[in-house]
Amino acid sequence: MRDALALAEKGSLLHEPLRGNSHAVFQQAWVVSMFGAVFGVAILAPAIGAARSWHATNAPQPGAAASATALGERRHALALSHLDGGHSAGCNQADDRFTLVRRRFHHFTFYGFMLYFASTCVATWFHYGLGLSAPYALTSLPVLLGAAGGIGLLIGATGLLWLNLRRDPRTGDAAQQGMDRGFIALLLLTSGTGLALLVWRDSGAMALWLTLHLGVVMALFLTLAYGKFAHGVYRCAALLKWAIEKRRPKRPALEGD
Repeated sequence: MRDALALAEKGSLLHEPLRGNSHAVFQQAWVVSMFGAVFGVAILAPAIGAARSWHATNAPQPGAAASATALGERRHALALSHLDGGHSAGCNQADDRFTLVRRRFHHFTFYGFMLYFASTCVATWFHYGLGLSAPYALTSLPVLLGAAGGIGLLIGATGLLWLNLRRDPRTGDAAQQGMDRGFIALLLLTSGTGLALLVWRDSGAMALWLTLHLGVVMALFLTLAYGKFAHGVYRCAALLKWAIEKRRPKRPALEGD
């Protein structure tokens, strides 16, 4: 938002169409340095926290090494199988009926976010590895991945917000409600401004949408390590811990146990 106001003060908030050339608005080096540093912190902080939690809750025991077989169960994290309620019927929502709708919206959200990340990685490779600078064609891999990710994230975040608003307050922690909805709102704004930027990238409002999108993404990165996103890192660590523990040799039962 501050960047948008700065552009407005310069009289360049609306401009002649730039054919999607974002480098004409912000220099590539500035964007990479700013977001690279923030994203590094967003990834490093929860990783350190998860590592400390792992060592604090895992005393060295026989068979405690993370075997390849245990790591192979990462599919449980990717498939979000732990959201099946333990009986494959799902969780309770507004009533006593079980439903998998929460798991499906989580899938849209998670894989939408990952497609967004993949789009950024591919665009980085195009720029630095192949020497191909943006803007990229609508049929190019970075744009297709970004569009698919934006749509998936928009569907998933909208669905999760809808479920959150309909949830029985007795089934949740009121103290976390603001954090939950704030994180969902950032996801919605990220996907919404990103898709708007794609739609109007050839218009005179491209700089405005680019500035708003970058501002929202920056806010998302700054809060990733300290908001709802962190639970995904700890949950993956917990699933790996469970996979390791169930493969440990069983301790012989002693009399009186």
